[in-house]
Amino acid sequence: MDFPVHTSPYGQLPNNVTRLMGWVLLALIPGIVALMYYFGWGVLINICIATVAAVAAEAGMLRLRNRPIRPALMDLSAVVTAVLLAISLPPLLPWWMTVLGISFAIIMVKHLYGGLGYNPFNPAMAAYVLLLVSFPLAMTRWLPPEMLNQNPLDFFQTLSVIFGGGLPDSLTWDAITSATPLDEMRTQLEMNKTISEISQSPIWGDYGARGWEWVGNWFLLGGLFLLWRKVIGWQIPVAMMAGLLLSAGVFWMFDPESMPFPAFHLFSGGMILGAFFIATDPVTASTTPKGRIIYGFLIGMTVFIIRTWGGYPDAVAFAVLLMNMAAPTIDYYTQPKVFGAREDDGHG
Repeated sequence: MDFPVHTSPYGQLPNNVTRLMGWVLLALIPGIVALMYYFGWGVLINICIATVAAVAAEAGMLRLRNRPIRPALMDLSAVVTAVLLAISLPPLLPWWMTVLGISFAIIMVKHLYGGLGYNPFNPAMAAYVLLLVSFPLAMTRWLPPEMLNQNPLDFFQTLSVIFGGGLPDSLTWDAITSATPLDEMRTQLEMNKTISEISQSPIWGDYGARGWEWVGNWFLLGGLFLLWRKVIGWQIPVAMMAGLLLSAGVFWMFDPESMPFPAFHLFSGGMILGAFFIATDPVTASTTPKGRIIYGFLIGMTVFIIRTWGGYPDAVAFAVLLMNMAAPTIDYYTQPKVFGAREDDGHG
């Protein structure tokens, strides 16, 4: 990025938050389109609901705090939070739960701590965890992917379910929703089935579940775009994926019939989205070069641990929030040496 040259007195450079958030939104488009293709109109409707609610909550909080509204809204940070939360939610989630989640993210997680740049936790992931813990049944009602969906809903039917709560005649929740791949894998393993038996189901693709693995690929494309534009650094996404793959790989090598192949973990659930778009949040992540690698690696390991032995199969949101708490400590112990400093001068 090119920055203009300033004369003294030297102050902060012009605000580039809007530009950076714009690049993030652009990079999310391929994954969002893939989500809509495989899981229907509910993805887009959730994004619209969350965005409107986020902007309204942001404006309301800025007004209460006597802060200028327009500049803060134009930085697009509230919109990015809304989109990240919305694409993590089931496509048929009732509208009021989406509003509740994004309001919690903006009001409690962001502005309660002072606004953009001061929040210690990722707002979108904190809101996701709130909804998952509070409404576990609704938060696990995912539609099957397009090629397996025998009762697809059109736009108006989807709108009716989200805002009215009623299903079309002759349909039930069991008929139109299914477990996520991670939920299904966990359930089948708890029934003492082997990986070879589980993989015979038509829901599985090359590495993850059909549909889900392609969504992961398109988010990966967007993440690579952010790396190319130098919006994010490589350390956190690479370390996070390495932490997950190494942990999963070790256990898979010793017991391949009860531990999924490592690539399954990578292309199922929100791992790719989390690695490139969530864990890299500059406000809540580690900031030192070495710290970013440690931070990302520990998130990947934590995802595997929770997925394998915890109660929430996806685990990305929980892992990110846990490492958000650890980020200041990681930064403290990984500060680079001051140039020219010696071990005995207090700066080593």
